[in-house]
Amino acid sequence: MSIYSTLTPEQFEAIGQELDAIRNREMADLGEKDEKYIRTLIKRQRQFEVAGRGLLMAGFLPPAWLAGVACLSVSKILDNMEIGHNVMHGQYDWMGDPAINSKTFDWDNTCTNKAWKHTHNYEHHTFTNVLDKDHDIGYGLLRMSEDQEWEPRFLLNPLFAAILSTFFQHFVAVQSLKLEDYLIYKTKTSEELKAEFKPTWKKMRKQLFKDYLLFPALAGPFAPFVFAGNVAANLTRNLWSSQVIFNGHFPEEVEQFPESVLENETRGHWYVRQMLGSANFEGGRLMHIMSGNLSFQIEHHLFPDIPAHRYARISGEVRAICEKYGLPYNTGSFMKQSLSVWKRIFKLSLPGKGKSDGKKKGPLGGLRAKVVSLTTEPQSAPRKAA
Repeated sequence: MSIYSTLTPEQFEAIGQELDAIRNREMADLGEKDEKYIRTLIKRQRQFEVAGRGLLMAGFLPPAWLAGVACLSVSKILDNMEIGHNVMHGQYDWMGDPAINSKTFDWDNTCTNKAWKHTHNYEHHTFTNVLDKDHDIGYGLLRMSEDQEWEPRFLLNPLFAAILSTFFQHFVAVQSLKLEDYLIYKTKTSEELKAEFKPTWKKMRKQLFKDYLLFPALAGPFAPFVFAGNVAANLTRNLWSSQVIFNGHFPEEVEQFPESVLENETRGHWYVRQMLGSANFEGGRLMHIMSGNLSFQIEHHLFPDIPAHRYARISGEVRAICEKYGLPYNTGSFMKQSLSVWKRIFKLSLPGKGKSDGKKKGPLGGLRAKVVSLTTEPQSAPRKAA
């Protein structure tokens, strides 16, 4: 039994108050050090990009090509993880700078700002690990919960996971389309899919043109080296970012919840669900920066709109609250969490426990369609008390 069902209403209320106090303190303290941090990081990211693209122009020299791939990979990872992901959560909206405002920010990724904020900021962060609500539980492709009804296609769970990781930016881009509804369950028409895909395809074309046509063309006779370098950099970014995200959501100890937990959910309940439904991994400062500080996924799920570089400092307080109320604080090395994730992927590829109520279910169950029809503006702040 999950400890979620053993806490008293008074304990949920107390947890909510203690975590609110941390959030309020940090939000009141936003200022110069946060602005300096993000501006310095953006400067470094641009330096890595210029260096990477410049070195790839001389990619006929193996050392230059390898250095170019390394620099461009770092640039893309920083742009997506510590800058793009966190900026689009509104962590720096208070600065009033349009270049790093959540409403207007554009990142080096095929996913549009609007689609990301709906599927991630709203659906995922509001309904974290709630079956039938959180599409991130498997992305409509994988079986990542014992309570997801097994289908024969899930025998390919490990292969699907590898493909998803390899082309992660593209799967993120099309996630909001819920392709499984069109390809597998036939609940979406081709006309609906085409209309939804238009803005995504526009963004995808822009990225593909930049990496695979524009910069190779600028290299003239050395175009093949630039093309291959961009492929390698995108692959490195995709594999790294997907594993970081998997490690924060899918280790075996991470809990998932039935939709009933949302009934009369208070702020304290929401906070506890975030802690039980997340996992951290350990490392040094460089590891935290390169993961967008999603190495502190527990703290990120609790406080998605607090600048992520603050998570390391407040993690000790969050851990103490977990210990105080007997809640697990799921953390471990990057390798430990990765192995746990892939063990879960292989395990759930096989038939096992699954919900069966006589109705045809999608990979996230029959009620998931309710989320698609919601028109609520995506939010980056924690869910309000019911």
